Amino acid sequence: MRVAIFGDMEGVGGIVHWDQVAAGHQLYQEGRRLYTEEINAAVRGAFAAGATRAVAADSHGAGSTGTMAGPAFNSLVPELLDERCEYVTHHGWGNYTELLEEGCDAAFFVGIHARAGTQDGVLSHTISPRHFSAVHINGTLVGEIGIMAAICGHYGVPMALVTGDEAACREARELLGPHVRTVAVKKGLSRFAARHLAPARARRLIEEGARDALANLAEVPPWTVPSPVTVTFDIARPDQMRKYRQMDRIEIEEPLRVHSRGRDFGEAWFRVAPFPR
Repeated sequence: MRVAIFGDMEGVGGIVHWDQVAAGHQLYQEGRRLYTEEINAAVRGAFAAGATRAVAADSHGAGSTGTMAGPAFNSLVPELLDERCEYVTHHGWGNYTELLEEGCDAAFFVGIHARAGTQDGVLSHTISPRHFSAVHINGTLVGEIGIMAAICGHYGVPMALVTGDEAACREARELLGPHVRTVAVKKGLSRFAARHLAPARARRLIEEGARDALANLAEVPPWTVPSPVTVTFDIARPDQMRKYRQMDRIEIEEPLRVHSRGRDFGEAWFRVAPFPR
């Protein structure tokens, strides 16, 4: 059994502030460790349920740049990572599909946050708070949970486990149905405050959730977007529109809305991915 694990930092227990998830800040190193250990918990649960391969894709931009142009998706701490887990770094957000294409049984989204505008969502945003105010798929308002579920669903892979704050877990159930396994590791008190589970307990619950998700995988079908597909982006600032005006087969709805249409989700999405973070 193969499992793709997509990881983000804002939904990790103990994290409430941008300084904990942005490279160059002192608290970022603490955030990296908390993040890696929640990924490890999901890996342990996956292998306990019979997984034969687990690949974790770092989906957190951290606001830094490496030797390549664009954000560096490189926040995991390799020395702490479970040795059974392969990992992917420095790949554009929403653009890593290798394992999905090869054939994958389930996907997990660990440490994810609620979509932009969610009042009780800790560090809530969609893709980038500097670039997007909202994203819709065929008219349905989605956050990163919906986008990643649609990417996985395009390849026939179900999003079986979602972990993050209570708002993110609620969003996952509303979109993917009541049988998707969710693990809430904190409750948002505001966008920058939360009540957390102790790390040891949060990790134990994630491990149990991963094991249960794979044991009951048949209850969670892939989230497949009906064709044809329109992905709509509400852009946060006028200066961000320039790049879209230069793209082929993109429809601009003035002043700050962009439509990408395709025969299926993959065609509509990958025309514009990856994104800045």
